[in-house]
Amino acid sequence: MTELYRRFSDEVEFFVVYVQEAHPTDGWQTDSNIEEGVLFRQHRSYTERESAAQSCSVDLHIGLPVIVEEMDNAIDEAYGAAPERLYLVDFDGRVAYHGGAGPHFFDLDEWEQAIEATVGVSANR
Repeated sequence: MTELYRRFSDEVEFFVVYVQEAHPTDGWQTDSNIEEGVLFRQHRSYTERESAAQSCSVDLHIGLPVIVEEMDNAIDEAYGAAPERLYLVDFDGRVAYHGGAGPHFFDLDEWEQAIEATVGVSANR
């Protein structure tokens, strides 16, 4: 993902949108989150969500810009973003690509092809 960001950042705006917790400690917690120390309760305020986003951005070495969703969860609900999704929104504001639930169903090659088709870039590198 970082490579695609570097390659297309002059033509495409990339964002990680931090939404509500998919596996909060006070909800459906997963063993992998416990093992990896990803332990956040469901956010009760925007400040709490913002703090969790900052921690994840630093701990996971996310090199893309991170924006934090408001507490109404409108983005998550509109896009089915939880737990993770890859999207491409075209120049007209339409969804040009909607990937599967991540990280298990991420298809970066498919996403790259959609970006190339949208910005008119040939497959030549």
